[in-house]
Amino acid sequence: MKKTIQFILVVGLVTAFGCKQNTEVATETETESTTTESVGQSGVQDDASSPNIVRVASGSKDHSTLVTAVKAAGLVDALSNAGPFTVFAPTNAAFDKLPKGTVEGLLKPEKKDDLKNILEYHTYVGNLKSEYMEDGKEYEMVNAGKVKITKVGDKVFVNGSEILATTPTSNGMIHVINDVLLPK
Repeated sequence: MKKTIQFILVVGLVTAFGCKQNTEVATETETESTTTESVGQSGVQDDASSPNIVRVASGSKDHSTLVTAVKAAGLVDALSNAGPFTVFAPTNAAFDKLPKGTVEGLLKPEKKDDLKNILEYHTYVGNLKSEYMEDGKEYEMVNAGKVKITKVGDKVFVNGSEILATTPTSNGMIHVINDVLLPK
């Protein structure tokens, strides 16, 4: 009988100690899971696939202002999703054409909605290849505003801004332009 009681006590202690460790492990796992889930699509590390719109823009020295604006507007995850998206991507020089202080003002937290509206005016849901854009055609952008395509010879313009280069990405297209498109 004494050995049975000792056995039950040992089993009880092992069980109690084991449960405590499992609770700590579960808590650590839950914390890691919560942290990982809150990162969003932009947090997915994938060096084997073609880069998405955000990764391509982030790697371009000519689009650092655009990338800063996308981050400030909270659009990194949205533009990292599967898409497809077409982004008319203004260069740093395009942002420099704006009146002095405009970019700095739009990057302030209280102007986030205005910045987001402007950036959404540069984004189309779908894959717009230059060769398939029709002269005079209008496309509705993410913010519900419309841009107009014009063709002159082999050149393609969006709201009068020439598409200087095009880069396909894993989730759409980037058309480089040298003007910031402002919603009407």
